[in-house]
Amino acid sequence: MAHFAELKTKVDPTGFTTDTHQVVERVVVVGNDCVPSDMHQDGETWCINFFKGGIWKQTSYNHNFRKQYAGIGMIYDPVKDKFLAQQPHASWSLDSNDDWQAPITYPTVIDDGQETPEWFYVISWNDTKYQADNTKGWEATKSNDESETPTKYNWNGTAWVSE
Repeated sequence: MAHFAELKTKVDPTGFTTDTHQVVERVVVVGNDCVPSDMHQDGETWCINFFKGGIWKQTSYNHNFRKQYAGIGMIYDPVKDKFLAQQPHASWSLDSNDDWQAPITYPTVIDDGQETPEWFYVISWNDTKYQADNTKGWEATKSNDESETPTKYNWNGTAWVSE
């Protein structure tokens, strides 16, 4: 079976820019009898004819081409000929593998360091904090903090520091 993504041209769905992107609207399965080989134009033409128009690109369920399997909301980059995840935060950028990376390395300390951790940090990215101070961005709470207002911790590059 072959898989094809229907693309719609839209203004950046993340709202970070006013750029236009080709965004995956849906993914369909097409019988191999309609597609002579992977990434063959005939498969895209078949989709255009069968679905009465649209922009179609084949995607690989096994990630054999176009980087990864297309999912709804993903972006198709025609220059790189790849399906990419949407940019998660305005400050993040693509690395050499076309994966989104935070401007600050992900924290190395994620639990209490014991063989069987009693708690772990619930870590998230806060782009507002990063925009205000580009040494901050990763924040966390402890998984066992059940207080009404859990203590927030900021990553300083080597350790978690409470706010």
